[in-house]
Amino acid sequence: MTRSAVLSLALALFLGSAAVADAPVTSPRPEPRPVQSSGADVTRVAPSGLIEQIVREVSVPRSALVVQAALAAAVAQSPRPPERPENLKRRNIVAAAGFRVAPPPAISGAKGAVCGDPAIQGSALSPIAGRIRGCGVAAPVKVTSVAGVTLSNPATIDCNTARALKTWIERGVKPTIGKLGGGVARLEVAAHYSCRTRNNRPGERISEHGKGRAIDISAIVLRNDVALSVLRGWRDPQHGKMLRAMHGAACGPFGTVLGPNADRFHQNHFHFDTARHRGGSHCR
Repeated sequence: MTRSAVLSLALALFLGSAAVADAPVTSPRPEPRPVQSSGADVTRVAPSGLIEQIVREVSVPRSALVVQAALAAAVAQSPRPPERPENLKRRNIVAAAGFRVAPPPAISGAKGAVCGDPAIQGSALSPIAGRIRGCGVAAPVKVTSVAGVTLSNPATIDCNTARALKTWIERGVKPTIGKLGGGVARLEVAAHYSCRTRNNRPGERISEHGKGRAIDISAIVLRNDVALSVLRGWRDPQHGKMLRAMHGAACGPFGTVLGPNADRFHQNHFHFDTARHRGGSHCR
């Protein structure tokens, strides 16, 4: 056997025995397999005996062999550094590509709040450009609930209209309903943003719906699923009084309030918008 082969075999046997003896139970390194030769089994010996055996077979200085074995054992038993976290890897890749790592966007107020009011839940939208002149919303929001009351359909409106709706719910709807049916659960939204003329009539002025300043409500739904429908309840002895009270409470928060007594176009819903008139709110 050549000198290099003997040294390789000796270091392999030494490292195998050291790893088995010193490795913790939880070490991820697999236990080395027994080394077998074509003839008799090779007997693994203690480090000191191994060194003596090699010194007898090859003319290698004992001091050099001890140093080599100690260094090999130290390298084999040294702990591996932990894996770099995945987020740091991605950050280094982004930095190497020349891009800036932007900080997360600052969140103000409660989660999901719009118009700077935690009671108005929804999401901000990009500016809406109308398909005809006079339509569009500069700063629209899509509102899903107001003052704890869900909207049946997310309403695209501006913040002034959203705040007026909140005032109406808190000062008009909730006090009128009280604990009836468990309280108010939902508003049925009949219309919100729509680029069109008033009542969809040709030649009319652009509706406030086309500016994001209007919302139509067709029913107030209670927690027991009973609906106070504007169409069926306006003249109903039981629900009519409450509907008229809520209709009147909207006059003030909104600039225009229309209902079944206004005209034939509003028999089945309340129309609310935030347009301002010289003589004050227009309510019919």
